[in-house]
Amino acid sequence: MRHFFIKAVLGVLLATAAPIGVLAETPADQLVVATTMSNILTLDPAAITGRETVQVLNNIYDTLVILSPQDRSVQPRLAERWEIAEDRKSIRFHLRADAKFASGNPVTAGDVAWSLKRLLARNLAQSSFLKTRGFTLENADKAFVAEDDHTFVINLAKPDDPNLLLMILAQNGPGSILDSKTALENEKDGDLGAAWLTLNSAGSGPFTLTQWKSNEYIILTRNDDYWGEKAAMKRVLMRHLPESQSQRLLLEKGDIDVAYSLQAPDLKSLEADKAITIASTPGSGFYYLSVSMKDERFANKKVREALRYLIDYEGLDKAVMPYYGKLHQRPLSTGVIGALPDEGYKLDVEKAKALLAEAGYPDGFKTTLRVLSEDPFMKAATAIQNTLAQAGIQAELISGSGDQIYGAMRERNFELLLGRGGGGQQPHPDNNLRSIAYNPDNSDDAKLTNYQSWRTSFYDEKLNKLIEEALVERDPAKQAKLYEGVQAYMDEIVMSIQPFSEVVDTAAFRSDVKGMIVSPWLSRFEGVAKER
Repeated sequence: MRHFFIKAVLGVLLATAAPIGVLAETPADQLVVATTMSNILTLDPAAITGRETVQVLNNIYDTLVILSPQDRSVQPRLAERWEIAEDRKSIRFHLRADAKFASGNPVTAGDVAWSLKRLLARNLAQSSFLKTRGFTLENADKAFVAEDDHTFVINLAKPDDPNLLLMILAQNGPGSILDSKTALENEKDGDLGAAWLTLNSAGSGPFTLTQWKSNEYIILTRNDDYWGEKAAMKRVLMRHLPESQSQRLLLEKGDIDVAYSLQAPDLKSLEADKAITIASTPGSGFYYLSVSMKDERFANKKVREALRYLIDYEGLDKAVMPYYGKLHQRPLSTGVIGALPDEGYKLDVEKAKALLAEAGYPDGFKTTLRVLSEDPFMKAATAIQNTLAQAGIQAELISGSGDQIYGAMRERNFELLLGRGGGGQQPHPDNNLRSIAYNPDNSDDAKLTNYQSWRTSFYDEKLNKLIEEALVERDPAKQAKLYEGVQAYMDEIVMSIQPFSEVVDTAAFRSDVKGMIVSPWLSRFEGVAKER
């Protein structure tokens, strides 16, 4: 039966071979999603990287809490309620009594404790969310406590903001709750089920993983025993289709329902099509221009300040960034506590020239600007290359893949770099600041590659202390003021990373598809239906 089902679903793939002009229509109870799967290397929640994999896990694994797609507030999921201790040193979660895994096993507090401990034991990418908050495998038994089957307590490892920890636990990867019994039944050589979980699921979500073929497709099937409201879609077929034009043509024909990897020209061409809806939502992080402080030219504050005035923020926003980002100059995401309005920087070549002259470079200098060889990065870099040249800075573009460009940044071997990052997965200022500004150890041997400030060799002890102080402030109003002060200080010292646009996520879908959540970090297909 399983073999027959897979063959039937793969028939949908073959439908895309229909001649252009023949309008197809996907089944009313199936959702066909086109996306890019190059970064989906495993479906083990402890080992995943990238938002595309989180989007898959959101449908097959539950977390204790979730973030609302509307306002990113923390909402119940497996935990129907929770209390933060008065001393802010622990959080007590009360689990739903009716929640079951897809296997039929009940979801217990023991599974929650095991899942978090497993994350630290595997010590892979997702463990950094807990490790940066002081959790270790050695203190895991004291930190993660199952008081009974439906009461779980997490004891904070160090002074922290419990609200930020809740946001982290809402994200699949660090927050995924696994069926410990099923995982251990499939354990090999003490791997905690890792090999099996690469291609299989052990969650309690509204869908189960039926099949994944790397860089081809993923099939999700509705979990009819799900503890919550059952999904309208019986199955979801996610296709690896990285070419934007192919996605657009198939979306126009009706062979796919949702396109997640469209480039700006194809999105623009779809705007007038009433059968298709285009939606954008705030993403995570920023597009930025960064410098290496190891280069004596960029270690000069006046040079960094000059660069601020050699970015045509408004021009980029209008000509390059539609569908990708919106003008933004601050290091905090829009809407988080303490976020300030933009500084109002504008392209000002004469002011930049004056600053360069003060720094000892009246005629500018030659440098290199690294950039990903894809849009919008290349277009933005070319525009910035032109404005830099107006002040005498001749920047040679070095383009390449993510490993080539960000690899150089991780090795601290670059001069200028146009990139994307800066946190933002959790709607809390510390999530941005730990990524873009905090640097506890600036030595080469520290290898703190998760910190972009370390990558750029930027270190300021006072800034570290300001960030730490704001994190643990208990009064929300005072905390907001502290974060405002952090931003003011960052502006004063001129950081090594200058945001020029805040990331937005954009998707296009057939207009009969309702309930779509565009953000891959928050997307869940359980609420999707088709109006036909």
